Amino acid sequence: MNDKPSTSKEDDASLPKQIKIDSAKPAQGQKPSNSYAILVNSKQKGNPLLKYISKLPWEYSPIIPDYEMGPRVCALFLSLRYHQLNPDYIHNRLKLLGSAYQLRVLLVQIDIPDPNYQLKNLTRICILADLTLMLAWSTEEAARIIETYKSFENKPPDMIMERVDSDPQQRIMNALTTVRSVNKTDALTLMRTFGSLEALLKATPTTISLCSGFGAHKAERLHKVLHEPFIPKTPWKDRPDSSTATSGPSEDTPGSSLS
Repeated sequence: MNDKPSTSKEDDASLPKQIKIDSAKPAQGQKPSNSYAILVNSKQKGNPLLKYISKLPWEYSPIIPDYEMGPRVCALFLSLRYHQLNPDYIHNRLKLLGSAYQLRVLLVQIDIPDPNYQLKNLTRICILADLTLMLAWSTEEAARIIETYKSFENKPPDMIMERVDSDPQQRIMNALTTVRSVNKTDALTLMRTFGSLEALLKATPTTISLCSGFGAHKAERLHKVLHEPFIPKTPWKDRPDSSTATSGPSEDTPGSSLS
């Protein structure tokens, strides 16, 4: 009987499959990635931001972005001072990142005296590259932002949604404070004086001006807001002042220098 191992074609064909299965396992001595940890690109070594990430664990990992706060959330870190010296850096990083990750954050540290021009440029990049722009004025604040994204990774959306007050009167008061120059004290005064929104809507500007904290101008503004139609009766293009709005931005129009 021949005791030599079989060298049939069937056994040879199964060899690549076995190698593929083995290669999928973690390398010997390599620890699996901690799903509760913030993954950090090794290029961030020496960034003082890392010493402020203290509330959550973090570890270095061979990732493309600078920080990974979840399978679908990542962040690129950029100092404005560095961006001034290397304006092409962020473009090269975005090329490597491609369209990966669902939520992509550009975390910018403000470390120059006048950041307006640089931020305008980065805002345009974020719009085109589907990035969320987050600003930090210190490395400690930048670390808190990264930790916050990680801590809310598996939280439901209603955790960060605005709490809607169930009290109808409180909701009316919140709506009134959206009117210019009307604060919470004014809204409380109006509800105590008129008792309901219906009674306030029927009041004249003169009657409203008799309330404490209201003058004639303030009462007139509130009355105008409360009686403005939700849908304008005159189409925008037919309004007398629409010619200036549709003829293009003037030299004094904000954003006209973007073209």
